[in-house]
Amino acid sequence: MRHPSSRPADSYSPLYFLASLGAGGLSVTFFMYLFFWVKHPNQPVPVFEDIALAMSGGPLTQQIAIIAAYIGIAFFAFLNLRLLFWNIRHYRQFATSDRFSTFRNSNAETQLLAMPLAIAMSINVGFILGMVFVPGLWSIVEYLFPAALAAFALTGWMAFRLIGDFLGRVLTKGGVFDVTAHNSFAQLLPAFALAMVGVGFAAPAALSTVPLTSGIALVGSTFFGTAAALYALVAAITGFNSMLHHGTAKEAAPTLMIVVPIMTVLAILFMRQDHGMHATFGAHTDAIDTLVFLSRVISIQVVFLLLGLLVLRRQGYFKEFIFGTGNSAGAYALVCPGVAMSVIIHFWLNKGMVANGLIEKFSAGYWAVSLIALAFQVAMIWLVIHLNRRHFGHADVNGSVPAE
Repeated sequence: MRHPSSRPADSYSPLYFLASLGAGGLSVTFFMYLFFWVKHPNQPVPVFEDIALAMSGGPLTQQIAIIAAYIGIAFFAFLNLRLLFWNIRHYRQFATSDRFSTFRNSNAETQLLAMPLAIAMSINVGFILGMVFVPGLWSIVEYLFPAALAAFALTGWMAFRLIGDFLGRVLTKGGVFDVTAHNSFAQLLPAFALAMVGVGFAAPAALSTVPLTSGIALVGSTFFGTAAALYALVAAITGFNSMLHHGTAKEAAPTLMIVVPIMTVLAILFMRQDHGMHATFGAHTDAIDTLVFLSRVISIQVVFLLLGLLVLRRQGYFKEFIFGTGNSAGAYALVCPGVAMSVIIHFWLNKGMVANGLIEKFSAGYWAVSLIALAFQVAMIWLVIHLNRRHFGHADVNGSVPAE
């Protein structure tokens, strides 16, 4: 057994917030079992009462799926929060170290956006835990939505403050941004953070029956979603230009696939908005529009997924940082695309193919497509466990070893 002080995680990087993010994302993938496989006729999402009814009278296969979902949600939500608190504690130590000043004056400063990104994910995970584990929660949910909007607003304020510090520095002082080190999509992390805040804002838009609450959520989620899309567009164009000139930075190569989770988060944001506009304000979108929209999203994701895998294979990234002797906190960025693909395939299948009568629910074709989503999920479960062993070893992640 390695001594705890030899763990890669002891040389702290804010990118370790992605470890918390990945665990939270896996919790969401297990919630997909309940969302699409358990009937919930009285509200847009399944709650404890719906799940209890399915467990008491549903078929054995459904009961097994529910048990698996509960175990998966609980375990990865626990890991999500545990790693979030570990990161916050070690980030505070890192912020007082000599390395921090150098870090804040480099391109890597945007890595700090992994913190609000992970926090926003944990807030979403908290809502999932409440829906599936707390009886009677839906009866008071309208009182919780304003609190959720406030929490996401504070997280969004944190994100914009960090973005403002970075842009204020690089846009007012010439020559402080190293364009030659911009040869990846690492600078899309702020867009990912804004998108995650936006999708959280969109939840009350879809779920609330109070027009004011839904309207505020619609406006707020539109703001954060639009800001995320603009930032992603600019950062992607400039980053791709740098990659064409200097090649892709090896350690940052996984960021080539960051477009995949950003697209999933924005797609869910737009679908939540659409549901809220329909249920609360009488707007209407046809099911075929949703199918085409989700198909376009998946098309973009597949293109960037293939591009990223191509570069990672050519550079030997997996041999070095996944199976070899190299360790990089950025390897946790590989979890996000797999989780995102698992989630979006569930939505594409159920909200697109099934809703338009192209595939019958629970048919052989339905399970064939579902297996693709499940394969991504299983692969990411393995990757999270593997990376945690590499970076945290056998030591308790709550250990008191200080950041270097």
